[in-house]
Amino acid sequence: MKNQITKTYRERVHTWGRTSLVLAILFFISYPIITSIYFQEKPDFQVILKGLLAVAPIYWTVGIIEALTFGPMLGSGGAYLGFVTGNLTAMKVPAAIRAMQIAKVEPNSEEGEVISTIAIAISSIVTTIILIIGMLLLNQLTPFLESPTLAPAFANILPALFGGLAVVFLSKNSKIAIAPIILMLILFLIKPSLSSSVSVLIPISVLITVGVARFMYKKNWL
Repeated sequence: MKNQITKTYRERVHTWGRTSLVLAILFFISYPIITSIYFQEKPDFQVILKGLLAVAPIYWTVGIIEALTFGPMLGSGGAYLGFVTGNLTAMKVPAAIRAMQIAKVEPNSEEGEVISTIAIAISSIVTTIILIIGMLLLNQLTPFLESPTLAPAFANILPALFGGLAVVFLSKNSKIAIAPIILMLILFLIKPSLSSSVSVLIPISVLITVGVARFMYKKNWL
């Protein structure tokens, strides 16, 4: 009975997930199309192609890596919702991981998938509410947000976020963390400008960590 319910749940998740992805893509491309029709202006496709050739390969690569990396962690429901709402690396993935830790469930389990989906849904709702409030109070909040006092806080949001998560994971198995930490330290020391490529480096470091962990496991070092 449980397997039947699980199968039905997953089928519905995939149905709604695929539908939401298609709708999201249609909404994304609808604005430029509607704008072009309304103003009776045709876009310069050569310029568009040049722009796509410059950025599309990077986004395609990152998209594939993130799907393979975050998919098993978030589960089908969390992955669909996360990819539609966006900002996975900075917000959705940390929220889902922390929620699963608090609930004491494992990623890639039935319980973990439910908790992950709920966490990402709540994160998306909270983000939307904050954005709406921010837009309504933009003039009043701008002087406060742009004050020199808050500048260091905004510059360290990601380090603080992932630093807190890193402590939890390092305490579980520090041996696995040695390889990615050394690799990233070397990369950033050689080329500090890579700090702007976090979305690419995180999935790559995850794949490297999995490979090193598998090697260490086969050698009975874990």
